[in-house]
Amino acid sequence: MAKTGNILIVDDDQDILIAARLLLKRHFASVSTTNRPDQIRKILRNQEVDAVLLDMNFTLGADSGTEGLHWLGDILAVKPDMIVIVITAHGGVELAVEAMKKGATDFITKPWENAKLVSTLRTAVRLAHYDEESKKLKSRNREMQHSLDSADRMIGDSQAIAQVMEIIGQAAPTEANIMILGENGTGKELIAREIHRQSLRRDAALITVDLGSISENLFESELFGHKKGAFTDAREDRIGLMQAAEGGTLFLDEIGNLPLALQTKLLTALERRQVTPVGSNKPVAINIRLISATNVSPEELSKDNIFRQDLRYRLNTVEIQVPPLRDRRSDIPQLVDYFVRHYARKYNQSIRLLSQEAHKILRDYHWPGNIRELRHGVERAIILAQGEQLEATDFPIRMEQDGGEASFTSPVGKDQITLEELEKIALETALKRHRGNISRAAKDLGITRASLYRRMEKHEL
Repeated sequence: MAKTGNILIVDDDQDILIAARLLLKRHFASVSTTNRPDQIRKILRNQEVDAVLLDMNFTLGADSGTEGLHWLGDILAVKPDMIVIVITAHGGVELAVEAMKKGATDFITKPWENAKLVSTLRTAVRLAHYDEESKKLKSRNREMQHSLDSADRMIGDSQAIAQVMEIIGQAAPTEANIMILGENGTGKELIAREIHRQSLRRDAALITVDLGSISENLFESELFGHKKGAFTDAREDRIGLMQAAEGGTLFLDEIGNLPLALQTKLLTALERRQVTPVGSNKPVAINIRLISATNVSPEELSKDNIFRQDLRYRLNTVEIQVPPLRDRRSDIPQLVDYFVRHYARKYNQSIRLLSQEAHKILRDYHWPGNIRELRHGVERAIILAQGEQLEATDFPIRMEQDGGEASFTSPVGKDQITLEELEKIALETALKRHRGNISRAAKDLGITRASLYRRMEKHEL
């Protein structure tokens, strides 16, 4: 088994350094030593160190621990998150407590027991890796948030969207759990980001979890984490997404399609405000703000055989209904204008305007795929357009003769339709029939949810 962990030992006694190094190099990837604490900063800058084993006294005859406390502060000034284990003389518990108050993680006493020393440092290395993984997750999430352009803000001034923004403004600064309801493509994740941005947790991470893409057997591992060896592929400890969101916001998308058995496990974690990693019997406390979203209708959510009502009440302290695009048609010109500018820039096109006929046909279309469908329609038009102005013919939309409602049509004649187009039409029809419910649409099509997700991604649905 590969050894992990990089240890730095700081002690003025050369015999202790040699003994500790001989012991620890059998258990860790690397072990560095120094008897000069003034070299610690240089070592930390030039080497990867997961944990420091620090003596508390360096001057001959000294036993106050003042020097150790000084160097502890120096280490944490350079690396605030460094795991530091202090070494104290037997009976020096008061000094150890003082060191821990100042930022030390743990302590051991001289003379130490080898097994105790190895165990303490292994725990320290796991903690260091846990912290590092958590920081990477949060950093990656923040980078993703910062990389988003102005599509990350709500666009539109219709009454329907104004009511949503009013609720967000009232609820976001509180700690209330929020459930977002709406059809596919209406911008539920965008609203979740807006809630987080206006919350008191805005400086912490927003962790997004697509529950529809997590298989049942990996649910606990993904959300709660797991310990090394908990199952076949668990080669190392891993924190769950709920722990990664510590201090911030956890957004659970597609929660309406979560099986009842998993709903029970989620409810237990939320009620206790703690998670137990797979393979562990030690619960870990969590401090998160929860936002959830689903395309399942309120009527369906109220059925006990679909969604646990006690879980629903815990999730929807505040409930936000996101209007479909057909109910906020006055926002379509602003949305189109944004997407035209965005994709013209992306594809280096000089397109700036839409003809009046193009505007009319976009406004009159019923948009079953909502904003997502509008975005893809504009992107396609920008790519295929011949001139600097987008015409109605650049959008694959036709007017139904009965009822006068617009709808998308195939870009090729009926006698030329391809297998790929037939598949896309079948997917669109099933999703529309079941109002975006992935589980029911997949069952109707005779495929798995995972297969449906892959096909939706392929066809950009």
